[in-house]
Amino acid sequence: MKKIVMWKKIQKDKKIDSLPSHINKDMLSSEISTNEKVLKESFQNCSDFVIRPIYISGETKIFVIYVDGLSDAKTLDEVFLKPMMFEGLPEGMGEVRQIGQILKQHLVAISQVTTVSKMSELVDGVLKANIGIIVDGETDALLAELKGYEKRGIEEPSTEVVIRGPRDGFIENLRTNTSLLRRRIRSTSLKTEPITIGEFSQTDVIIAYIDGIVQDSILDEVRTRLKRIQIDGVLESEYIEEFIEDNPYSPFPQIQNTERPDIVAASLLEGKVAILVDNTPFALVLPMTFWSGFQAAGDYYERFMYATFIRIIRFILLNVSIFFPSIYVALTTYHPKLIPTSLLISIAASRESVPFPAVIEVLLMEFMFDGLREAGIRLPKPVGSAVSIVGALVIGQAAVQAGIVSAPMVIVVATTGIASFGIPRYSFGNAFQMIRYVMLILAGCLGFYGIVIGFIALTIHLVNLRSYGVPYFSPVAPLIPRDLKDIVIRAPRWAFNYRREFFFGRNKKRIPKGQKPSPKQGEE
Repeated sequence: MKKIVMWKKIQKDKKIDSLPSHINKDMLSSEISTNEKVLKESFQNCSDFVIRPIYISGETKIFVIYVDGLSDAKTLDEVFLKPMMFEGLPEGMGEVRQIGQILKQHLVAISQVTTVSKMSELVDGVLKANIGIIVDGETDALLAELKGYEKRGIEEPSTEVVIRGPRDGFIENLRTNTSLLRRRIRSTSLKTEPITIGEFSQTDVIIAYIDGIVQDSILDEVRTRLKRIQIDGVLESEYIEEFIEDNPYSPFPQIQNTERPDIVAASLLEGKVAILVDNTPFALVLPMTFWSGFQAAGDYYERFMYATFIRIIRFILLNVSIFFPSIYVALTTYHPKLIPTSLLISIAASRESVPFPAVIEVLLMEFMFDGLREAGIRLPKPVGSAVSIVGALVIGQAAVQAGIVSAPMVIVVATTGIASFGIPRYSFGNAFQMIRYVMLILAGCLGFYGIVIGFIALTIHLVNLRSYGVPYFSPVAPLIPRDLKDIVIRAPRWAFNYRREFFFGRNKKRIPKGQKPSPKQGEE
């Protein structure tokens, strides 16, 4: 008991002397000692907080405040503190309130300097990697933007690789990401509205759009939903995505995420809205349609004939990944007469020693395949690829030899897995991965009738789904013939005369109508 009492006494002695109750702690005081007490009370037990007192000309006292590791204090010393300490402050400094004019003149080498009069604004600025400067006798303080934390270099996104196209991608620094957009859209119509979300994280979020192209109703809805978010912290853009999507119980993503600035820039030119979040390279693009998840960035960097060919293959692979295992189960279990005789005899011979029904056999193999793929993603890259490939070969071969599964089943599951990799968007492919299991159960219970019921239910869901008022299955349902140029078939670039029906605002024209490739020299 005596030790506990002594410990409480020591902790009490460590506390900062409390200020009188009549002092407004939210307003900066002209007495620098009062500001010091308030700051030390706010940053109590924060070992990385630095408050550095400096005397200039032996008279005026200045406090430099920053968080170690976030701000570039070395640059501040070189461009401001050393010159001021050797040359002194201008005459009248500390007597006349001219901090906004005099200090800013000596901080011209720093990109951005703002004046604040509230303690809360000063604290928020310091926590956002700015350097605070307080002068004795002044009721205002300066925030100098000198961010000095480490950041990753601009690299090609590993999740969205293209053969031809830009090689840069977003990083975890918000200002770098906005600059990547500015390099592509050099217009004052590109707007970047800031907003802060998160009670403790105070995460900076940017709403990017092109004024005159975006629909005002979509933009207003984005602002409203973001302002309604009440959360303790935002560590990644997915935190925001779950709060602002239309139907959170749908397996299909209604907001597109991407690491590529060229995709964001192209989406903004269509009339969409982008949300950039600090500390993550993944930007959100909305509204999203079914066909947005089906398309890849490389489709727009290849000639239209090849891009159309690849999209047709991708569309076939999409259907294979959903229905191929279900069709196999339905045929072998309920409708064997639909299989050619020679193929039926081969399948029956291979399944002779298998103890499980076809549906259980497929579910086991699908579960094992998805488990190997997940293990390959989570393990380190040199080990993950080896585990996923070798594991699939060894387990598949051993299962066939042991008579647990049939050889045709291994072919079906492997083909389905390869087809699922043809879907360009990872989050979009996850939806079909879950739907494949539902289709398998329906096929195992009802055969082709179950597949038809599942297909009808899936179509009804997609047709009724919306993303910020835009039909998810548009322009197929509702049918808009003019917008079918960029769905499964990609028309030539010069054929995209207008923006999509549900996206554009006041400016709907993209290319003057009738513009085609120039004829050869000498031809008219």
